[in-house]
Amino acid sequence: MSMRPSLSLKIGQQLRMTPQLQQAIKLLQLSTLDLQQEIQAALDSNVMLEEYDESLDPDLAAADNDLSEQAGDSDGEGFDEDQSHALAEASEDLFSEDQVDNSLEEIFDPAIDGDRVDDASELIAKDQIDEDLPVDSVWEDVYDTLPTGTSGNTGFEEDGESFDARNSPQGTVQSHLLEQLNLLNLSETDEVIALHIIDGLDHEGTLMLDLVEILDAMPLDADVELDEIEAVLHLIQHLDPLGIAARNLGECLTIQLKSLPEKTAASALALEIIDSHLSSLGNRDFAFLLKHLRVSEIELQAAIALIQSLDPKPGAKLSEVAPQYVVPDVVVTKKQNRWVVELNPAINPKIRINPEYSAIVKRNDSSPDQSYLRDQMQEARWFIKSLQQRNDTLLRVATRIMEVQAGFLEHGDSAMKPLVLHDIAEHVELHESTISRVTTQKYIDTPLGIFELKYFFSSHVSTHSGGEVSSTAIRAKIKDLISQENTRKPLSDSKIAKLLAEDNINVARRTVAKYREALMIPPSNERKQLN
Repeated sequence: MSMRPSLSLKIGQQLRMTPQLQQAIKLLQLSTLDLQQEIQAALDSNVMLEEYDESLDPDLAAADNDLSEQAGDSDGEGFDEDQSHALAEASEDLFSEDQVDNSLEEIFDPAIDGDRVDDASELIAKDQIDEDLPVDSVWEDVYDTLPTGTSGNTGFEEDGESFDARNSPQGTVQSHLLEQLNLLNLSETDEVIALHIIDGLDHEGTLMLDLVEILDAMPLDADVELDEIEAVLHLIQHLDPLGIAARNLGECLTIQLKSLPEKTAASALALEIIDSHLSSLGNRDFAFLLKHLRVSEIELQAAIALIQSLDPKPGAKLSEVAPQYVVPDVVVTKKQNRWVVELNPAINPKIRINPEYSAIVKRNDSSPDQSYLRDQMQEARWFIKSLQQRNDTLLRVATRIMEVQAGFLEHGDSAMKPLVLHDIAEHVELHESTISRVTTQKYIDTPLGIFELKYFFSSHVSTHSGGEVSSTAIRAKIKDLISQENTRKPLSDSKIAKLLAEDNINVARRTVAKYREALMIPPSNERKQLN
């Protein structure tokens, strides 16, 4: 078989995305935190970009408002069908080729394209400090902004606790116990045993090692017996928090019960339940407990209430991570009996092209410096345009979602309507993949709380009359039925399915079980109570 180079023609289709389109897609799918980091990275890498404050230049703010009105009032829109349709027609699709190819045909924007405006340094220079100040004056004499007798960082302190201390992550179980261990007067051998025990704890404070394993891990020259390890373990278990380093749930609860200052009949019964009938208590088999313990319901309730007041995982609170706060991208409020969707201005910093640098750019100069500045300016223009497209697309999608789910804003989850990506994509004339990017990790602030935009999408379930009901509304109904049930005889999944059928909702028992588990509601046997 001979192999020779040859020429051939092939016809095919290929998708090519320009760097500008890739940047627009990237910004569209970023979360709020990632977007702020991307904007900061662009400000650091591009000399043409700068962040500005509209309050420093009223004329610039007025120019921005005029530009926003011409673009279709992108700062907020209500549920007006004519306005929504006009905005959809005026706004270009994110994947439109005209946006990508016509990069040089831009609308001149003085706030973006570097028109000569006073920057912050020039505005500050206009307010000069009085020249008649004495030569020996100090900063505190002119700007006495701090309270007397406080340091410079006092503005971040409250009640004697610094800002860093309030927001720093908590320590681990091991670090908390080691701090207490350093205060104890232990021998060298006992300290080694204590360190082995502490190292064997999990994040909830449970001892995962057997005492024999700890004994085998001790140095060969150490004369240690199992009783000594047991004594050190007993000492650690009575440190703070009480019941730490317990080997099982029963031991943890027993340690806390025996440490109570008062010995009552309820505590004695609680000890008996933990020692002999802990599994029956976990299964809520109250009939078995009443029969074998030979006590009244009131006595059993008191003992169970005492057990429930104990901490089954004393080390869990020491391993809690710092809370993660969500900043909403969009805010919906009611103004003049009309729901209005607006972008959150706190997460959209104002950026523009630096007017001083843009004035240096010469169109007919082909020097390396001029080429570099022109490239930086073009990148800056594309970045700002991509941000504007992202905000416009996010606002259009969020507005349409709230139009469909307006009943949710008035009545909650029970009024949620079925909604899929295709419904929104068809209305705003975007692709479903774009809608998916817009609604992922994007949050909206409503009067009922902060929700991810994905929350408002749900499948539908058919009703007996041929209609449709949202799965979110079904979960809300299941939660409402369980909240009103008789705790002595909780509703089973089959019973809930029958009650929903009476409400014209056709769901199977397995579907009810799936929705109940999604709500993190235990089954009926675990919801049973005496009272």
